[in-house]
Amino acid sequence: MDIILASKSPRRRELLEQMGVRDFRIITPDIDEHMDRDLPPAELVRQISEEKARAVAAQVGPDAVVIAADTVVALDGAVLGKPADKEEAFRMLSILSGCRHQVYTGLTVLHGEQCYSVWEETAVTFRTLAAEEIEHYIATGEPMDKAGAYGIQGYGALFIEGISGDYYNVMGLPVCRLGRILSELGMDCMALAAEA
Repeated sequence: MDIILASKSPRRRELLEQMGVRDFRIITPDIDEHMDRDLPPAELVRQISEEKARAVAAQVGPDAVVIAADTVVALDGAVLGKPADKEEAFRMLSILSGCRHQVYTGLTVLHGEQCYSVWEETAVTFRTLAAEEIEHYIATGEPMDKAGAYGIQGYGALFIEGISGDYYNVMGLPVCRLGRILSELGMDCMALAAEA
C-alpha cells in the first residue's frame, strides 16, 4: 500500500513510524493555510487537514493512502496558531500561563473515494509561569514552529501540570484515532510493529 504523509512535521513522521508504519513517503501539501477565525477550532483544523490531504491526493494515484493533519491551540475559543515572532510567542505563553486550554488536531485519511475526516481534542493545563521562564524557553527556539508556542515533547513539558485526552494529539497526530482508521482500511499497525 502506497502511504503518503502530507506533512513536513518531523514529529508527525516520528509518530507514524512509532505506530509501526515505516514504509511511507512524505509530500508537503501546497495550500493556503489561512485560518477562517469564524470557524470553531475543531472544524477549522478538520477542514485544513482535509484540504491538505486532497491537495496531495491530486498529485498521486487513487490507490495511495494520504494522511494529513493540522493542529491548533485554543483558549476560550480563541485560536493560537504558530507564533510569527518572539514577541507573539511571549504573548501566547503569557496568556496560557496558569490556564487550562484545548489542543485540537484535524486528521484526514484519503484512500480513493474513501475519506475519513475527523478531529481530536485534548485539554492541557499550564502552571503559572514567570516572565523570565518564558523568555528562557523562547531562547531555546522550541516555541517558534509550534501551535500555541510550545512543544509538549520538549522543554515545554516543564510547564504542564495536567493533560486530559490523547497526549500524541498535542504533538500533532492523534495516534489512537489514526490507528483505528488505518485498521478500517485493512492496515494492522500492531502487526506491522511486530514485524519490525
